[in-house]
Amino acid sequence: MKKLLLIRHAKAVHDISYKDFERPLKNSGIQDAILMSERLNIESINPQYLVTSPSIRTQATADIIAEHLELPQPKENAKIYDASQKTLLAIINGFSDDYNFIGLVGHNPGINQLLDYYTGDLREVSPGAVALITFEIDKWGEVSHDLGKLAWFSSPKDH
Repeated sequence: MKKLLLIRHAKAVHDISYKDFERPLKNSGIQDAILMSERLNIESINPQYLVTSPSIRTQATADIIAEHLELPQPKENAKIYDASQKTLLAIINGFSDDYNFIGLVGHNPGINQLLDYYTGDLREVSPGAVALITFEIDKWGEVSHDLGKLAWFSSPKDH
């Protein structure tokens, strides 16, 4: 079984003085990332490692989650930033089969598209939201359309 944790970066500042790539998390985004880390910990949802877009807001989100779950340093993949669904699918299909549970920290619309593509579950993936998808397969290269089951979903907006 393979498990994929899709994580949308937490709330970032919307200030025109920053280039999109360089937008940091808001204070509320930092708090939301900590909150989501605590929820993951309570549910014993602990990926083996995280792969993240190199943007400031995704790196910060990944770092907070990795720290709170005591995971290795997140691995950057530049292709995740501003990626099409096709690119994200290729990244996931290329994950090493040495790992059964990987978290991907990225951006919308890509995270939303992946959730729908893998599970058929249409829902809003707000900033900081997390979706756990399970696949009854043994190789990341076999992960494909409608093969995933949404096992857990949470958003900072949930009470």
